[in-house]
Amino acid sequence: MYNPAHFTLTDLSDLRRILEAYPLGMLVTHGPEGLDANHIPFVFDPQRGGCGTLTGHVARANPVWRQCREGADVLVVFRGVEGYISPSWYPSKHDTHRQVPTWNYEVVHAHGRLTVRDDETFVRGVVARLTRTHEAAEPSPWKMGDAPSDYLDAMLRAIVGIEIEITRLEGKAKLSQNKELRDRQGAVEALQARGQTGLSTAMRSGLPPVV
Repeated sequence: MYNPAHFTLTDLSDLRRILEAYPLGMLVTHGPEGLDANHIPFVFDPQRGGCGTLTGHVARANPVWRQCREGADVLVVFRGVEGYISPSWYPSKHDTHRQVPTWNYEVVHAHGRLTVRDDETFVRGVVARLTRTHEAAEPSPWKMGDAPSDYLDAMLRAIVGIEIEITRLEGKAKLSQNKELRDRQGAVEALQARGQTGLSTAMRSGLPPVV
């Protein structure tokens, strides 16, 4: 990924924040038929391995788990906040007209090695962790025990577990850091007015506090 120094994310806490807040990763693999991409919700465990471990599952009908050799190098892309930035939001545009449209975003690339885990215990554990994480905010969280055992067993047989040992994390936050202060503030205010609070909050980091 092209990653100029002023956009590079190096703080491990920032990288982990994006992995955990935006867990739907794009798994990029290279098999016999070339490049393939699958969109999978992952569980990130920062304690396992040097850079952490990702676990998830794919449909048994998905050929990706058969086509990738054990230990294959893979890439998982996690996209954080993102959005269009109009040049009209920059005060300097109205002075010089030397601004153009752009797109701001956060992204993390997790490079790693893939292991297929086609066993019921592993798959059940992955589903349980995903469920606990994403049901936590519900007033009455769904539990695996809520489903009939025969139905749940059939559903679990229809998926295959995958595990990725992360070997390298690469992060980028393109948030108008290369713009002058008044232009960054103008873009933040425009985003807030349009309800894009996630991106505006990310862009506000490093700016003087609002008084």
